[in-house]
Amino acid sequence: MPLIVEGGRIPPRWAQEGACRNGGGACGTPTEHLNIALINNMPDAALEDTELQFFDLLDEASGDLPIYLKLYSLTGIPRTDRGQRHLNSFYYSLDELWQTQFDGVIVTGTEPRQPNLRDEPYWKVLADVFDWAERNTVSAILSCLAAHASVLHSDGIPRHRLPDKQFGVFDFAKEDGHPLLVGTAERVRFPHSRWNEVQADALKDSGYFVLTQSAEGGVDTFVKKKTQSLFVHFQGHPEYGAETLLKEYRRDIKRFLKQERETYPAMPKGYFDAAGERLVNKFREDLPTGHGSDNSEELMDAFPNDALARTLQRTWLSAAIAIYRNWLSYIVSKKTGVSKLSAVASVQENVQRKPIGLPQSQQGTCPK
Repeated sequence: MPLIVEGGRIPPRWAQEGACRNGGGACGTPTEHLNIALINNMPDAALEDTELQFFDLLDEASGDLPIYLKLYSLTGIPRTDRGQRHLNSFYYSLDELWQTQFDGVIVTGTEPRQPNLRDEPYWKVLADVFDWAERNTVSAILSCLAAHASVLHSDGIPRHRLPDKQFGVFDFAKEDGHPLLVGTAERVRFPHSRWNEVQADALKDSGYFVLTQSAEGGVDTFVKKKTQSLFVHFQGHPEYGAETLLKEYRRDIKRFLKQERETYPAMPKGYFDAAGERLVNKFREDLPTGHGSDNSEELMDAFPNDALARTLQRTWLSAAIAIYRNWLSYIVSKKTGVSKLSAVASVQENVQRKPIGLPQSQQGTCPK
């Protein structure tokens, strides 16, 4: 069954992809479903892309289990007129959220503007979201900056500035045999795009379970039970589409050409194939010296975007689907009181891919 969006608020780009995706339309609302809130805080340039990424991932992971989705966004994030109109058309007010319970919530990051997250204009309302989620959800997913803000708010764990942007697709080893990782390979690959990190030792000292990490990529996924909700933190982005890092890379090059950043951005690691890397390097080599912001648009016309897009593969998709399917299974198990094994089977029913079973030895290992 397709993803169901609350009250007819279907963003146009998603509405074009399928027919019956409207909880308030002829399809109605199924009796058995999960209620998920998506609090999308991405900047305007990525707002609708982020919607589609999460919609598609939830749709893939849920199988025949209907997901009843409602959209929210933090106040205090700068918006253009177009971005604000989109929020007004398709998103609900956070004032309603405080009086509502959801089975799960997904909170995205946004582009940081202050070295200290507590100085961001949206800090207080974001902290209120975390406090609300602890008491009113079965589980919460926190992405990138939202993950950093969550551990700062609840445990005082600071993030650390990296010498360069952690940018690309990285390999991670499993550090914990957690049910969220069932059905994934021994090593998983996920995209990352961040200037800051939280570190494993500080997380473990505060009771977090680090699930995946690597020497090059740092900590990837970590979890902790907070009040009644399992908080799942991603420093990376399992939801990213194949071209998301390409769009970010192109944006960063354009910012350099417009003299909005001092250094030419590094190529995303582990992302382009050999042919793609040659295209990227040639574009940089062909840039004239002494360029200025006034001709940045003309220079970007030569960027080989279409040729690069043809080289890209979403190598992390199977792992992303597996983890999100296991997350939905965890919510089902807590909501219905059935065993995790039965919940996994319920979510996976009629999904046309290799089943993801939950071994008996791993039942009940979610932190309490």
